[in-house]
Amino acid sequence: MAELARRTGAAVLPLDCPVILTSEADRRHLPESLRAEAIVLAPAALTGSAIQLLISPQPEPRRRPALPRFPYHPNPVATGSVTTSDVPCVCCGQERGWVYTGPVRSVGGPDSGICPYCIAFGKAAERYDATFAEAIEGDVQKDVVTAVLRHTPGFLAWQSPTWLTHCGDGAEFLGLAGAKELERYPDAVDDLRRRCAEWAWPADEVEDFLGSLDKDDQPTAYLFRCRACATHLAYADST
Repeated sequence: MAELARRTGAAVLPLDCPVILTSEADRRHLPESLRAEAIVLAPAALTGSAIQLLISPQPEPRRRPALPRFPYHPNPVATGSVTTSDVPCVCCGQERGWVYTGPVRSVGGPDSGICPYCIAFGKAAERYDATFAEAIEGDVQKDVVTAVLRHTPGFLAWQSPTWLTHCGDGAEFLGLAGAKELERYPDAVDDLRRRCAEWAWPADEVEDFLGSLDKDDQPTAYLFRCRACATHLAYADST
């Protein structure tokens, strides 16, 4: 029916379905009771799935607002630390379209349900005296520590999550990584190898450990990138 309408330029009225039009201008020629639900065909060739969508239209996905900018965690959706949600934030009470899924370190504060806006603007940290990572590794200025621990979405780890630093600043968290993912980041593997050497492991045990890293299981590596020189860093843990 959709193809017939497209080829003839005629309006088609399927049984118990909206009118199919070939032009938006034709809508005004319909009886008022049929105008609102009428469907205008796309000019491109229609596949079977596209025709089915015309016959049984689906609601448009909700447009969610842009997330705040997190300098130390540039893509928290990709890392799994932020996900979509239509539930109001437990901190501000507003339905933001997003929710934080990482750890919350607070005495008496909520374990979940905080929106990323309350993290970015410091409202959650102030209200619950909360931090979102266990510690920051390295010598950096106090304002960097505050930005990382209290204004940045954290990440889940097998043990207490630690934020890495480089060039006197907090590094960007890029996500969990296994041996396969780390093949693209030899500098991060070198950093892991250095850390293993500090544990006084034999060289063969170090290489076996690096080869056993798994993004979805343990042991897991946590990948970072220096904001100044773009060097990749990583540490690993397991239960």
